[in-house]
Amino acid sequence: MTRARRLGIAAAVLLGVFVLYEVVTSFLAYTADAYVHSDLVSLAPQVTGRVIAVHVADNQDVREGDLLASIDAEPFRLVVDQRRAEAEEARAQIASGQSAIASAQAALKAATSAADLAQETQTRLSALARSQDISQAALDQANDGLRRANAAREAALDAVALTQSMLSKHEAARTRATAALALAEWQLARTKLIAPTSGTVTSLTLRVGDTALADVPLIGIVDAKAWRIIANYKESYLRGFAVGDTAWVSLDSSPWTLRRAKVASIARGISRDPAPERLLRYVAPTTDWIRLQRRFPVTLTLVDPPADMKLYMGADARVLVLP
Repeated sequence: MTRARRLGIAAAVLLGVFVLYEVVTSFLAYTADAYVHSDLVSLAPQVTGRVIAVHVADNQDVREGDLLASIDAEPFRLVVDQRRAEAEEARAQIASGQSAIASAQAALKAATSAADLAQETQTRLSALARSQDISQAALDQANDGLRRANAAREAALDAVALTQSMLSKHEAARTRATAALALAEWQLARTKLIAPTSGTVTSLTLRVGDTALADVPLIGIVDAKAWRIIANYKESYLRGFAVGDTAWVSLDSSPWTLRRAKVASIARGISRDPAPERLLRYVAPTTDWIRLQRRFPVTLTLVDPPADMKLYMGADARVLVLP
């Protein structure tokens, strides 16, 4: 066999292998770079206080609404009592202010009537004085009475305005006291740490006597409702993928068993920078010393998994997608 013939056969074999690979990968897309994933819910208290009870253990399954831990509620209860007393005081001040307004308005009504009467008297006496039917002293007395009546009416108007202003201040104080009471009651209710979802408590280090700090996570829960498989696929495979495609998953935690899955989503971007705290996920392009094609995360969900099936977050998986 000549050298040219051997080269031709080798080239044909290579071409055949390439064509076979392209044909196979157009129907089957396999990756061992896959893992089990769920959501890790970081439960942080909304108030600061001393932990007086821990009601769960590490790796314990919990249901949504279960009590996980308790913070000492006594300081918060005392604040509620104080705020409730302040709200009652504000309501009493409003009632007093309303009574003061009623009294001031009654006094204004009387002063207005007196001023009107004094005006009528002064007008009548002025007419009589012009015809010299009364003395000047009587007219002067009527004029003085009118001035005092008008002054009394002005004072009554000022008193009504003052009492209305005080009532407005008391109503503002009641609004502040009511809001403060509502906040205190809200904080009291947050001394109970409740499971926001069903799942499994993980890496629990919380102990009685610890200080719980507001907005600092205390308990982690692996969400039982968010299990999924993340499979990193070479970019050359993505052209044949679509949401809803059938896949088969083998879990290393449950080997030799294929489970049916569906493609739930396909990532539209990855980060090429390994720096942490990025919104785009970084997928390493190398395995040991071998450089691979860029790979994109494909999310899959299991179809009708057994009720007694246990999944482990971070466990390895192998995925075969049928595009």
